[in-house]
Amino acid sequence: MRLIGKAGKAAAVAAIAALALTACGRADTGTTAGASGEAAGFAQDSSIGVALPKKTSENWVLAEKLFNDGLNESGFKPTVQFANNGVAEQQNQISAMIANGSKVIIVGALDGSQLGTQLQQAKDAGATIIAYDRLLLNTENVDYYVAYDNFKVGQLQGQALLDGMQAKKASGPYNIELFAGSPDDANAKVFFDGAMEVLQPKIDDGTLKVVSGQTTFEKAVTQDWKAENAQRRMDNLLTGSYSSETLDGVLSPNDTLARAVITSVKSAGKSIPVITGQDSELESVKSILAGEQYSTINKDTRKLVEHAITMVKDLQSGKTPEINDDKSYDNGSKVVPAYLLEPVIVTAENVKTAYTDDPVLGPLTK
Repeated sequence: MRLIGKAGKAAAVAAIAALALTACGRADTGTTAGASGEAAGFAQDSSIGVALPKKTSENWVLAEKLFNDGLNESGFKPTVQFANNGVAEQQNQISAMIANGSKVIIVGALDGSQLGTQLQQAKDAGATIIAYDRLLLNTENVDYYVAYDNFKVGQLQGQALLDGMQAKKASGPYNIELFAGSPDDANAKVFFDGAMEVLQPKIDDGTLKVVSGQTTFEKAVTQDWKAENAQRRMDNLLTGSYSSETLDGVLSPNDTLARAVITSVKSAGKSIPVITGQDSELESVKSILAGEQYSTINKDTRKLVEHAITMVKDLQSGKTPEINDDKSYDNGSKVVPAYLLEPVIVTAENVKTAYTDDPVLGPLTK
């Protein structure tokens, strides 16, 4: 299985182009059946299941409220649940949604490779499956994928790391360390690969030096996206590799881990390096305003949930949901038709204008 980002992936895209054209061509807004051939349309007051992972970030908590509010306002009967106790809980939750007659099941997977049985049961029951934010892996039983362009997220993070270090010191070499997300999250390697497309050439030419030598995804992962795991690893990196070296930058895949890295660096009495992030969490936006965290990524959860609900409404009325990418996301069994939203990099330069329409962050940045 390989997830394929759009930039720098031309050869891989060419290899799957024939499949993409025949199996998952660009959808229109006609009244044909959905991607898996489900019967067109269903009752407006139908049950809709939303299976979300652990509450590891503010955006997941916000998504719960937005799904409940938006689906109720559209006349559906939502069941929105978190799998805070692990994969088995999410498996049981999806099975219960199937038994409840959910016509569409939206899945933000805790581990996208361990839901095959439940997704097969859902398809057998006639449900449409939408992968939300995280791709469902190694299964034919997923109809659509809605997410921000996660490979581009990684590219933006990698470029922000370079830009931030160059702003502090015009030329390298720069000492950096690499962090990645949880290995059971399908997005984690996509973020990392996107960033490394930008950073690897600079590592190869000597502009960047990973002093610890930990340059692979497997060495950089942070299990469960937990802040304490990132902080512990950063503590060890500082002790083992930076007794005399200066740390110039840290690739962090999200805001929670970025703040954990900052805590570790401060505790060690060292200067805060350039640190990337993602999710526009409140405390990290404050940190950018304070001149500590260098960057985050604005992935407006409201827009993502809104489009997922638009897909549900299209399916309910017998329309095929709109997609804008039918070539890039190979889950190991099929290329999944996707609707990708555009992420936006946020630094001190644009933080005061990036959130003008955000009800929480907008007032903070005025």
